[in-house]
Amino acid sequence: MLVRREGAERYRDLPWRRTRDPYGIWLSEVMLQQTQVARVLTRWPEWLERFPTVESLAAAPTSEVLAAWQGMGYNRRALALKAAAEAVTRDRDGVFPQDADELKALPGIGPATAQGIRAFAFDLPGVYLETNVRAVMLHHLFPDVPGVSDRELTPLVRATCPDAPGAARGEGVADAEPSPFAVPQDADDTPRSWYYAMLDYGAWLKRAVPNPSRRSSSYTRQSRFEGSRRQKRAHIVRMLLDAQSAGAAGLTLEEVRDGVDGLERAAGRDAVPAETVSSILADLVREGFAREADGTWSIA
Repeated sequence: MLVRREGAERYRDLPWRRTRDPYGIWLSEVMLQQTQVARVLTRWPEWLERFPTVESLAAAPTSEVLAAWQGMGYNRRALALKAAAEAVTRDRDGVFPQDADELKALPGIGPATAQGIRAFAFDLPGVYLETNVRAVMLHHLFPDVPGVSDRELTPLVRATCPDAPGAARGEGVADAEPSPFAVPQDADDTPRSWYYAMLDYGAWLKRAVPNPSRRSSSYTRQSRFEGSRRQKRAHIVRMLLDAQSAGAAGLTLEEVRDGVDGLERAAGRDAVPAETVSSILADLVREGFAREADGTWSIA
């Protein structure tokens, strides 16, 4: 009851919480993985205005999807979104599965994202191990204990998540397996409302006390972006998108290298070797971001 009370006091009325559309909820889960809520509040409705349905995302050109994702980090996620949308449209007539394993079989959807879709779109129970959920568990159940693994947290998250509304629990049925989930305390005690409370309480805890999630063994600091290969990749993708918007057939290796050198010199760093740029371009082609023809690179 403490988590429900704390979560209710700190409830955030976010736009993706006003829908049960699995497409919109899936999109919010992916955007929130590395992006602050304040930015997602702007980018989530912009994306849905541009791609209002999973079918429209599946049908969109890769270049349009990448352009819409710019500024959100990790362009691979945009490609995974499109690939998963294509699979849902092609194989499932645009209907998202509810089964966790079937969700995880879609490109880019891991265990936490799958359970986020299940809980928030379908009100189904499961283990949703997200950083704010970890913060609540670590704060209350593992105070001052370092290096707590997800293996230790998983059974506790499962046991505290309420069962689905109206779920049969095997009472009076011989040899029925007991449900691994908690008995709902009332009609409002559902997986969807429980995890919203966990998220909001956990977000508050990370500001109110030293971040408990840092005591998780899975906690990692994000690698430095400035001057990194990841920054150069993102800059090259933007250059190729800009070239396409300007009507150019693409960019030569020399043009790409000049653009990356400009980025580095503006930050007071050394010029980039040609082999580094060639290596990044080869990666982008292999991963489906770009294509190469006759020494010219363009967005895929």
